[in-house]
Amino acid sequence: MNTPVEYAIEVDSLTKVYDMGDDKVHALRGVSAKFAKGEFWAIMGSSGSGKSTLLQILGCLDRPTSGEYRLDGREVSRLGDDALSDVRLKYIGFVFQSFNLIPQLTVAENIALPLYYQGVGDAESRRRVEKYAAHVGLANRMNHRPNQLSGGQQQRVAIARALATDPVVILADEPTGNLDTAMSVEIMNLFTELHRQGKTIVMVTHEDDIAAYADHRLVMRDGLVREMK
Repeated sequence: MNTPVEYAIEVDSLTKVYDMGDDKVHALRGVSAKFAKGEFWAIMGSSGSGKSTLLQILGCLDRPTSGEYRLDGREVSRLGDDALSDVRLKYIGFVFQSFNLIPQLTVAENIALPLYYQGVGDAESRRRVEKYAAHVGLANRMNHRPNQLSGGQQQRVAIARALATDPVVILADEPTGNLDTAMSVEIMNLFTELHRQGKTIVMVTHEDDIAAYADHRLVMRDGLVREMK
């Protein structure tokens, strides 16, 4: 008997319209897609295609104008600000192009930050920080600050921070955009390993060689899904 597919993300007929004075910009024009748990997806498209808007909605950083968004089976598209903040903290791990580390904090403190906001106790927080710092190869950099790390190491801290809360999905926005080729390969190999371990990853990229690490692609154009495979 076939096991039912469990979806991390389901979106149905999403639209997003921005009011720009007298003009309306239709960033999304009815996007429907499903990302199963454990899959690795690359979202691609040219500038203005809607891929960044879609990722903002998937990350609960914005709301659709219409349509539905279910995250781990929970409808989240109409939640208030406080509830969306709670969803982001509990269900989503973010990895950004610019790393978004706090420069005054050490590697360990940056990784622990979302755990602090979740109210995780000190002992459990230390355990997770040590686990995920080691997981990304930074066990010997725990007391370093971001300006003492290479770009690739900073992105590894961001990945460890995203993993620390054991999120339903990791959302990555151009995660290699600020890295050279060698560092990009290093980071993408880490994503590949996380995927093998069962993590659900949805990544926005405009680079074909980076998208090739994913198992599936969603290609957008003019606010619509043009290809899913």
